[in-house]
Amino acid sequence: MTKIDDVARLAGVSTATVSRALRGLPTVSAATRRRVLAAAEQLDYAVSPSASRLAGGRTGTVAVVVPRITRWFFSTVVEAVEEHLHQSGYDLLLYNLGGREQIRQRVLRTANLHKRVDAIMLVATPLRPADLTALAALDLPGVTISSGSRVPNWPCVRIDDVAASRMATRHLLDLGHRRIAHISGDPDDELAYTTHLDRRRGYQAELRSAGLRPDPSLDVDSSFTIDGGNRAAAELLARGEPPTAIVAACDEMAMGAMTALRDAGLRVPQDVSVVGIDDHDLAGVLGLSTVAQPAAEQGRLAARILLDPLGARTLGPVVGQRTAEGDSPVILPTRLVVRESTAPPRAH
Repeated sequence: MTKIDDVARLAGVSTATVSRALRGLPTVSAATRRRVLAAAEQLDYAVSPSASRLAGGRTGTVAVVVPRITRWFFSTVVEAVEEHLHQSGYDLLLYNLGGREQIRQRVLRTANLHKRVDAIMLVATPLRPADLTALAALDLPGVTISSGSRVPNWPCVRIDDVAASRMATRHLLDLGHRRIAHISGDPDDELAYTTHLDRRRGYQAELRSAGLRPDPSLDVDSSFTIDGGNRAAAELLARGEPPTAIVAACDEMAMGAMTALRDAGLRVPQDVSVVGIDDHDLAGVLGLSTVAQPAAEQGRLAARILLDPLGARTLGPVVGQRTAEGDSPVILPTRLVVRESTAPPRAH
């Protein structure tokens, strides 16, 4: 059985060069690549992915860290990342933190990733100073997706969460609403990322731009889940006069809020309008107005950016709005999708 060493001897190059040549990496000259390909064909050598990777000192694997894989955004991103990695010849090693701080520390602050992966992708993963030190010590390429802690010298792919929340709030203001509530993520969540903070800032900023003062009694924290949205809306109703509209920091919270409102005998949108952020797969089925974010595209784009320093052949150019900070972050656009859950406030 022909081995990569045999091809290297016949071509007069190292095994690492054979590996790079057969993978089509740009670091091999055209003449050397032709010599390697001719030797491989003469010896009837079939490339072994594992052998090729080992020869180049690579694992062929990318670590992807997410707070909770069960949430729509994270699962959508991971599916898109995995598809792109596989098409480029890489495997995905998933670390699901599951909301547990001890797992985050074990993954990020130990040698857990050392020699197991070629690169790291953090999806909305909050970082402590000790985490940044540990990641720097690994000396691996990396990329972040969505809000979370920034890693020095790592590119970031995300949307503008402040702008997305402002867009949702502006939609309700344009319809004539003034008593607009907001439900968002729980700041006491052990692994809370910064999305809920940015979206709250957007909501408050848009109210102020309309000459309205944000009312703390109309702002409720809960988890980024359907149940969390249900509980938040129920709390809003228990506080007294209901709002005429609700901005939910994500579609799952919006879905839960719609259920709570209907359970309380209120109609959506006749009595209370509801708008979310995401464009969840169920948003269209439920008639939910939302600010759509390209979750899958964020994953594909981050994978392309991450594979570039590894010399992988990726599938298309990097596109997106780059900020004044340089090559990162790359901001992808959002758009308002108006459905049946929003309408002008009822005349009294």
